[in-house]
Amino acid sequence: MSVVKINVLTVPAEQRETLEKRFASRAHAVENSDGFEWFELLRPVEGTDTYLVYTRWRDEESFQAWMEGPMKTAHQGAGGAGEGAGGGERPRPAASASTLWSFEVVQQAGPKGA
Repeated sequence: MSVVKINVLTVPAEQRETLEKRFASRAHAVENSDGFEWFELLRPVEGTDTYLVYTRWRDEESFQAWMEGPMKTAHQGAGGAGEGAGGGERPRPAASASTLWSFEVVQQAGPKGA
């Protein structure tokens, strides 16, 4: 059964561009991970400073393996995480707060006719 992980990031307005550039610079970092199924970075439209980072995984074990491997490396500044990566100081986080939500997929639907 697939699992969904949503990282809820509070991002001040002056850090939005920085956050989006950092995600873009490592856009394909997660795609080759075993068990990875889907990724979306959701930008708030109005009334909130909360970004949602949606990932879907084959199972909890696949997500945990990614967390302990590629994701950990990227957040330590060794994975091309954007400004400051590659020998300089580790860049300051763009988000001022972060919460991880976890879900199991119990129902799903695709586009009609697909």
